[in-house]
Amino acid sequence: MLNLTDLSLRRGPQALLEHVDLAVHAGWRVGLTGANGTGKSSLFALLRGELHADTGQAELPVGWVIAHVAQETPAVETAAIDYVMAGDEELARLNAELAAAGQTGDGTRLAALHARLEAIDAYTAPSRAARLMAGLGFAPGQESQPVARFSGGWRMRLNLARALMCRSDLLLLDEPTNHLDLDAVLWLEEWLLGYPGTLLLISHDRDFLDRVVTHVAHIENRVLTLYTGNYSAFEQRRAERLAQQEAAHARQAREVAHLQSYIERFRAKATKARQAQSRIKALERMELITRAHVDSPFHFEFAKPERLPHPLLRIRQAAVGYGETPVVRDVNLSLAPGDRLGLLGPNGAGKSTLIRLLAGELLPQGGEYRPAEGLRIGYFAQHQLEQLDMAASPYLHLHRLDPRATEQRLRDFIGGFGFNGDRALEPVGPFSGGEKARLVLALLVYQRPNLLLLDEPTNHLDLDMRDALTLALQDFEGAMVLVSHDRHLLRTVCDRFLLVSDGRAEDFDGDLDDYRQWLASRRNVAAAAAGSAGDNSAAARKDKRREAAEQRNRLKPLRDTVTRLERELDRLHRDQAGLEAEMADSALYEAAARERLAQLLKRQTELKRALDQTETAWIEACEALEAAEAEAA
Repeated sequence: MLNLTDLSLRRGPQALLEHVDLAVHAGWRVGLTGANGTGKSSLFALLRGELHADTGQAELPVGWVIAHVAQETPAVETAAIDYVMAGDEELARLNAELAAAGQTGDGTRLAALHARLEAIDAYTAPSRAARLMAGLGFAPGQESQPVARFSGGWRMRLNLARALMCRSDLLLLDEPTNHLDLDAVLWLEEWLLGYPGTLLLISHDRDFLDRVVTHVAHIENRVLTLYTGNYSAFEQRRAERLAQQEAAHARQAREVAHLQSYIERFRAKATKARQAQSRIKALERMELITRAHVDSPFHFEFAKPERLPHPLLRIRQAAVGYGETPVVRDVNLSLAPGDRLGLLGPNGAGKSTLIRLLAGELLPQGGEYRPAEGLRIGYFAQHQLEQLDMAASPYLHLHRLDPRATEQRLRDFIGGFGFNGDRALEPVGPFSGGEKARLVLALLVYQRPNLLLLDEPTNHLDLDMRDALTLALQDFEGAMVLVSHDRHLLRTVCDRFLLVSDGRAEDFDGDLDDYRQWLASRRNVAAAAAGSAGDNSAAARKDKRREAAEQRNRLKPLRDTVTRLERELDRLHRDQAGLEAEMADSALYEAAARERLAQLLKRQTELKRALDQTETAWIEACEALEAAEAEAA
């Protein structure tokens, strides 16, 4: 059990948590929620031992192994699969000790190490690591590529796979879906549902939380409150509690007003002074109930586009890709005002490539691309966060778009995205990923586009901003094309879906649940095909050779033990034969040789005991070897 007792935590001068008590039982999957800056990541750092509580304590069971996703990935030449397998620290340690014992020829130590490796299922580690990588979107063959060859987002996936590889008791995941596409998010959900340990999860994806967590721990006003159930249950119970809190606040406000009125009227009257003083003390003792603050800090909407031509964009028989290689072919698409299109498809199928074609960043390799006169595209992609001027403020970015606008108008607009007061004038360089994403969205909204192209717009955005974006998109009058792993956003703003797969982009007749089933069916077909066609492939032959080598490694300590015991038996039998020959001398039984006879008899007893023990050990070793060989066969 994880216990927080009277815990208070600060970061610099800011109090994050005050006098928090929390008990998390083994096997619970807990979603940790709260506005940005309330201390979620700091609580994780405390559990990892990187921060210390100001008061109180955090207690974990002795020996618990904690896994978390590292935020940095070294640009090493280590093969990706080896990097992932290193997440199992015990496995890495045992392999190092195995190599050392092999060099010294310590058969007993080798046997013990192989037994422990067998106990932790170490011999399946390469296949488990490969499955983790495949689930997170890595293509076949990428397992052997060096870590340094992958981009930042893919390195974060490697870090996630490395954390999942660890046989942990407590798994800490801080926004694990930020760098994943929808397919990988769906796979991760299933993996976490089967995770046997305790999970603490920070996420702004409500569908992900809904499916994975069994409890929600919410941080608000430096207090942590535990709710039972998934995220939807938490929202309902919290809304009820806030409504009750608001009613209690109103009742208390009336009571306070009544007491203050009495005090003001009768303080100066001698006959009522004692009663007035008692009411003053009652006010001092009263614990004031705060108002329920549920309003989002973000408020914005898309202004009506200046022009809404019909259609906005038409594409006929187009192909798009890189160089001379098409990624998506035979694209036929017409976008009109009011269209709400979501793009679905496996990782690497070409969703972002298709978005770039729509945005005009990639020219078609053939076919027709015809934009309407007056088309104004608002394109959001992750690389645009890097194109912000890091020395400029949010206000200056907006002023450059519209130099004639008044300062008050620009500040009012940027304030709707959470850049209020001095924050609107600070350089964006030190801003978080979420703040930069909000700024890019603000710049996009201000330009009044009539075609929105959104490629993973919710990465780094918290729940309040996601809700504000959802509401704004529902009222947007232009056309929209969306790629997102946030199913709540897809479900609430898209009217139809386009499936990008196998080099085609075609209408998908179904919803997101149907898409989950489509993915599962596709994986099953691929697995069956690989199983039937791969037995004689080069990769299969390599796997068989590796399995044979692993089998030899598993049997070697058992065979070495049998050989060592046979040699010991031979030595003991030789000693016994020599002893019996010596004891056959008749002179040994005369009175003068009594002491020598006693020594030989003692030696005979010791030899018999050693023979019995060694024979028993040899029989057990032979049986173990036979059983292992039978299992391998």
